[in-house]
Amino acid sequence: MNYLFTSESVSEGHPDKVADQISDAILDEFLRRDPESKVACETFCSTGLVLVGGEVRTDAYVDIQGTVREVINRIGYNKAEYMFDGNSCGVLSEIHEQSQDINRGVSREDPDEQGAGDQGMMFGYACKATDDYMPLALYLSHLTLKELAEIRHNELHLMPYLRPDSKAQYTIEFNSSDRPVRVHTIVLSTQHDEFGSDEQMHSRIEDDVRNILLPRVIAKLDPETASLFKGDFILHVNPTGKFVIGGPAGDRGLTGRKIIVDTYGGRSAHGGGAFSGKDPSKVDRSAAYAARYIAKNMVAAGVAEEMMVQIAYAIGVAKPVSVYVNTKRTGIIPDAEIADKINKLFDLRPAAIIRKFGLKNPIYSPTAAYGHFGRKPYTEKVTLWRNGTPYEEEVQFFGWELLDSVNLIKKEFGLA
Repeated sequence: MNYLFTSESVSEGHPDKVADQISDAILDEFLRRDPESKVACETFCSTGLVLVGGEVRTDAYVDIQGTVREVINRIGYNKAEYMFDGNSCGVLSEIHEQSQDINRGVSREDPDEQGAGDQGMMFGYACKATDDYMPLALYLSHLTLKELAEIRHNELHLMPYLRPDSKAQYTIEFNSSDRPVRVHTIVLSTQHDEFGSDEQMHSRIEDDVRNILLPRVIAKLDPETASLFKGDFILHVNPTGKFVIGGPAGDRGLTGRKIIVDTYGGRSAHGGGAFSGKDPSKVDRSAAYAARYIAKNMVAAGVAEEMMVQIAYAIGVAKPVSVYVNTKRTGIIPDAEIADKINKLFDLRPAAIIRKFGLKNPIYSPTAAYGHFGRKPYTEKVTLWRNGTPYEEEVQFFGWELLDSVNLIKKEFGLA
């Protein structure tokens, strides 16, 4: 029997994502100046106000107010009529020094034995539903909002009323073998200018979504995925009829409230820990990246059609307390044996994860919108500061998305 599955995404202008982007931008600025910075930064956004708080241990100075305003303006909140304007909103900082009790569990004489920054379990997931090894409904939701943002930032003449806040949701029909059959329902809500009667605005936006936005999305898909748009899907655009008041003025934003959007759209389990604003000593972040890397490389190597990997830690202890694998019976060997091989192949101590993916670099701002996973890895020159002197260095972004362990895995599993 066929079934339906739904995932959503939110845009960079969604209030919770504004908060995430501010928190990660502040983290990046600390790491840019002091790679040993320990940061746990939370952000709250409301009408005309940003409150930044958290704990930091660092030798660096960061212009918090300037960083916050730059992020808000880059997103597009730069007009007083939005009731949240990067040029004029209040910015309050309540950042204090990190607890010594936490720091003693992380710092070690031998850097490789650095303890986990907290207890907990982290999950990684991969499947063959898309070229990026991501769940289909979430992939389409992210892609739709990225295309909408491209129009708003660079081709605004196509949809000249767009404002920064938006959400997308896809419902996919699957058959009993978990294969997608068709796109069943699309929900798209986008903030907009006031430009006519409620009926005129709603009609114009719905027409533009159907005739401008969705064709651009479909054109970026491979033929098999594009064929799932059969023309009979249900489309809901701004279902309340109007969406002028949005962003932090319409709904308060808080760091870490979009953890399912950040990961796998509900298709996999989640340990509960958010990512943004946390330096990589927090295994909530670094181990989740490692778990995704392992799952993606395993699936790409042919070990399973899909895979969920759980890694669990105790605070102050370097080695994981457990590794668990679930392939939903698609693995070439039992899941417990796959977990044993993961322990053999991959060093999952926090210091090793941080070193492998270059997680002490200022690479986190791009992760804070449109998902931390399923992104294209790339390298880019960034400005770093040491002893008051700036210099440029090439760093890796989204290194946990690289497929550079596939051959190693194939050899271990006899697939080479």
